[in-house]
Amino acid sequence: MLPILHTARNRLEGAGLWLAPLGLRLLLAYEFFSAGLNKLGAGLGEAPGWFANQGFPFPFGVLPADINWLLVALGELAAGLALLLGLFTRFFAFVLIVITVVAIAAVHWPESWAGLGQLWEGYSVSRVMDDGEFRGNFRIPLLFLAMLVPLLFTGPGKLSLDHLLVKLTGQSNSLEPVADATAFGLAALVFALITIFLIPSWGVVLGLVAIALFIRARMTRQPDSHGSD
Repeated sequence: MLPILHTARNRLEGAGLWLAPLGLRLLLAYEFFSAGLNKLGAGLGEAPGWFANQGFPFPFGVLPADINWLLVALGELAAGLALLLGLFTRFFAFVLIVITVVAIAAVHWPESWAGLGQLWEGYSVSRVMDDGEFRGNFRIPLLFLAMLVPLLFTGPGKLSLDHLLVKLTGQSNSLEPVADATAFGLAALVFALITIFLIPSWGVVLGLVAIALFIRARMTRQPDSHGSD
């Protein structure tokens, strides 16, 4: 029985290298490209009132609302197309992560919360109100974040233009995954950038963890071997 299970596991992992990220890419491409088209249809010259009245976090809050509206629309269109093709996937996944986190902070995050239990009340599709105070509706954008992070970390899979470019440039042998202190420092930095807009204290802590991991990687790095004379 175990050999059969091992064979099935190996085959599923082999197919997963081609197919596993594809569903995420196609669904996210549809959602964000459609959102960009809707903004394009609403007009790029002037942001609608509901958008202009939002309090965007720094540094986006210092930009005019019309510029933010244009950047978001073009970003969603370009990133949606890129995810569909699997082209520069990690870069555009990061772009969409930034757009989504800023949207959560400005539109979907609760006005105030006293603890994680109260914060979790906003994990909803519809707007949650309590005594006239907005408690949030960040369920859908949070799910989008959970779908974008794997694309940032693991890429688009082999059924993508990114994989084709790697093969054509002969870099496939030099792109082996590395799980060291630097790798986890980069991961901590990504999550710090995500949480700094939503729960600043968590973002600061994760940023310090990232710095500590980078320092550890620097201190434990083996000196280059120059060979013997």
